[in-house]
Amino acid sequence: MQKEIKELVRKGEMLPLMEEFYTIQGEGYHKGTAAYFVRIGGCDVGCHWCDVKESWNADLHPPTNTQLIADNAATYSNTVVVTGGEPLTWDMNHLTSLFKEKEMQVHIETSGAYKLSGTWDWICLSPKKIKLPKEKIYQVANELKMIIYNKADFKFAEEQAAKVNDHCILYLQPEWSKRDQMIPVIVDYVMKNPKWKVSLQTHKYLNIP
Repeated sequence: MQKEIKELVRKGEMLPLMEEFYTIQGEGYHKGTAAYFVRIGGCDVGCHWCDVKESWNADLHPPTNTQLIADNAATYSNTVVVTGGEPLTWDMNHLTSLFKEKEMQVHIETSGAYKLSGTWDWICLSPKKIKLPKEKIYQVANELKMIIYNKADFKFAEEQAAKVNDHCILYLQPEWSKRDQMIPVIVDYVMKNPKWKVSLQTHKYLNIP
């Protein structure tokens, strides 16, 4: 990568864009609503069940001008979801300021493993055991999405729920490959612990991105 481009990426004026698309949100609080998704490349959290491992290597995804990303998003929707990869690997201040100039609702899906940057209307925090969130994000997260791969994950979910703010909505979501096995377990757990809600990857059932 050229030195000039590296500097623009460092400042967040260009970002390694893996893909961008207009779709229906499939998970969590905003499921069922239309939004423009911006998937930023680069992640070193390394979840073994990640369904977008091709996002991990940022070098595979072209540095893209953030003004272009914002212009594309505003063409389709007034809501944009920034995801990854791990978007907080990069400085999100410039990108989110461009979205806000266009009066968009700006959401992020993040593990919280890096310092929070950017201006967000909705923060979906999905912590991973491998690389825990920074402390600050617990106080500003709007929803906590815990992925349940096996029964041991409920303990981790409760540990993370104890750290978030009182207004944060709590979700348990089965890991996709284990959904048939874990959905009944999650349903039973939520009925016994109603502070939690069930989240499903409805976009996969709908066969949309």
